[in-house]
Amino acid sequence: MDKPWKISRGPIAATEFDVEKANAINTLLIQQVGVLPTKPGDSILPFAVGLFNELRPLLKPDAGVTTLRRATAAYVHCRRYYFASAQPDSMRHNLDGEPVEPLSQEDRLVAQKRFLSLKQSAAKAETPERAPAVPAPVLSKNEQIRAALLRSRKNAVS
Repeated sequence: MDKPWKISRGPIAATEFDVEKANAINTLLIQQVGVLPTKPGDSILPFAVGLFNELRPLLKPDAGVTTLRRATAAYVHCRRYYFASAQPDSMRHNLDGEPVEPLSQEDRLVAQKRFLSLKQSAAKAETPERAPAVPAPVLSKNEQIRAALLRSRKNAVS
């Protein structure tokens, strides 16, 4: 896969799980940022380059930078974020959610590859591996007769 997609799927809507990840970021900040979805159905907006450096000054005094970094990483390394970034018409957005520049073809291609990789991993995780069928043991003629006699004796006692 060396060519980025040419057909856009339009805005990629956030799921409840995406909103939870966005809320994890917003709870660490002194104010909510417009680039993050606030409810399911809101668009997932790819971040502008260097946006994390703009988030750091908004960090609450009791929150750690490492915690913010992890929360942000959990958000931007998910399948739907990559899907939104891989779209041919995808734009990078500032803190307020305003578009600032289109994603480069290289960045879109990387996002596309990561999206497909995560999608493939999820499909494998959802498909349970079937255990090989264990054939029934082959009983000798004597064992078959003994089993039949035991069954008939058990039924007679019951």
